[in-house]
Amino acid sequence: MEFTGGARFEVRITGADVGKRVSVRYVTETAAPGEIYTDVVGVLTSWDAGVLLITRRTGESVRVDAGRLVSGKVVPAAPARRRGPAASFPELARVTARAWQPVESEPLGEWTLRAADGFTRRANSVLPLGDPGLPLDAALTRVREWYAARGLPAYLQTATGAQDAQETLCAELDARGWTREVSAQVRIAGLAPVGDLDADISAVRLARAADESWLRRYQRFGEPGPHVTKVLGSGPSVWFASVPGTEDIPAAIGRMVVDGRWAGFMAVEVAPEQRRRGLATAVMTALARRALDEGASAAWLQVESDNESARALYETMGFSVHHHYHHYRGTDG
Repeated sequence: MEFTGGARFEVRITGADVGKRVSVRYVTETAAPGEIYTDVVGVLTSWDAGVLLITRRTGESVRVDAGRLVSGKVVPAAPARRRGPAASFPELARVTARAWQPVESEPLGEWTLRAADGFTRRANSVLPLGDPGLPLDAALTRVREWYAARGLPAYLQTATGAQDAQETLCAELDARGWTREVSAQVRIAGLAPVGDLDADISAVRLARAADESWLRRYQRFGEPGPHVTKVLGSGPSVWFASVPGTEDIPAAIGRMVVDGRWAGFMAVEVAPEQRRRGLATAVMTALARRALDEGASAAWLQVESDNESARALYETMGFSVHHHYHHYRGTDG
């Protein structure tokens, strides 16, 4: 216990609190001038050899020397967000998975191994919701073998920043040399405000399948084989939007999957020369109105963390961050 300037500091966490959300203050050499303390809030993912590993909501890991701790306590789960519909991480993780299904899948305990001939990491990664039924090292060996048999790299899709997310698993993967290649945000919003946006949707065309024209704008693959169309066409109620362009290539496209109360928005793309004309908003609005007609009330989407323009657009539509997800690539051994 320490007293500084009348403030009472106390360390009330131990190694027994691994896996819990904590708030700590510690002495740091990198503090701003005139400051000696730094605060960090996140999940305590390990306490080993006098070093704490705390994983923030974004997935960033912070190492803290226990000898530098000034205070520390277990804190409640992050408060419910004021914007957007209520949603637990497991519910939203399963909804997003149903909207982007693989060609092939196999259970490993409560994990799901997924493959689609390499088309997108989402369809070619493990969804680790629950217990794999094996010790972690054995499960990861099985994962590497399964993907190697298909000529694919081994990926795990993990999440941080929500209650019951996977900060501890992320720390275990980091410790085993798995590499985090991509991070993205899962954002949610009420659906009605998206459908009420002031957008001209007269040019937006909706269809149940992705035709050749739509695929020409969606440049996320090499050859558009059956594995691509199967993944894109998967989901409970799938819609494709397009805005006519030139040379039979749409000026803008989008994809949506309606699943109960949820409508998920994906593949919203606009031709570079057509940007800043409101086409992305028009596509989102038209799809949202269709989803409202089908009884949905909540919306979700995924956007890579470094895509600043897309994040700014979705902020204006009312989408707030629910959690972050990450793709870890496995080691060879």
